[in-house]
Amino acid sequence: MPDCGADILLSVVVPVFNEEDNVRPLAEEILLAFERIDGDCELILVDDASTDGTADVLRQTASAVSCPVFHRRNCGQSAAVASGFKVARGEWVATLDGDGQNDPADLPAMLARAMRERVDCVTGVRAKRRDNFVRKVSSRVANGFRDWVTGDKVSDSGCGIRVVRRTALAEVPVFNGMHRFLPTLLRGQGYKVVEQPVNHRERLRGVSKYGVGNRLWRGIRDCFGVRWYLKRAVPGDRMAGNR
Repeated sequence: MPDCGADILLSVVVPVFNEEDNVRPLAEEILLAFERIDGDCELILVDDASTDGTADVLRQTASAVSCPVFHRRNCGQSAAVASGFKVARGEWVATLDGDGQNDPADLPAMLARAMRERVDCVTGVRAKRRDNFVRKVSSRVANGFRDWVTGDKVSDSGCGIRVVRRTALAEVPVFNGMHRFLPTLLRGQGYKVVEQPVNHRERLRGVSKYGVGNRLWRGIRDCFGVRWYLKRAVPGDRMAGNR
């Protein structure tokens, strides 16, 4: 665990809900990825009021977690991500999903690229998706509709692994679904976002919380909400000396 007084280079935020079997192995993988990063890092696991043993596993793993966060009630993945953003201390903040399908080994290269190219966000694009046919097709259709409504092109809005400059997150609006629109919201505020191919793995433990039925109509509504926001957004880097 990094010293509390040290400068943190990277904070990794992982939202989890009913992932008791995934928490420990995923945390171990992330800590291994930290060994390839030249700078202090911290891991923030956010439990979104799980109903299984996830919270207990987080407490048992606390020695390897800089700042476990616990929600009192279930508020959704975007709320969990936002809670992690709030406590993150790193110059850069990374996110990845808690189901183990994102590969933490991609984080060092994504961070290195963000720093080398001086961009504000590197967002992952799953090079070879390990999902079933229905999820792949529905995701392709959703991406096309989303790009058409918002006017922004994001190759894989459902990919949860990203690296973002922490100062760029200061004014990102928090709403259910925010995590899927993060690259577009950042571009809307004038930040530079680039895409990078990343690994995608099969879910080995636990059960997926998402399906076409519980995301379709909400996702359509969110697209139009984000379209309105983009027309009204103000630059996020408008003040001098904010980097």
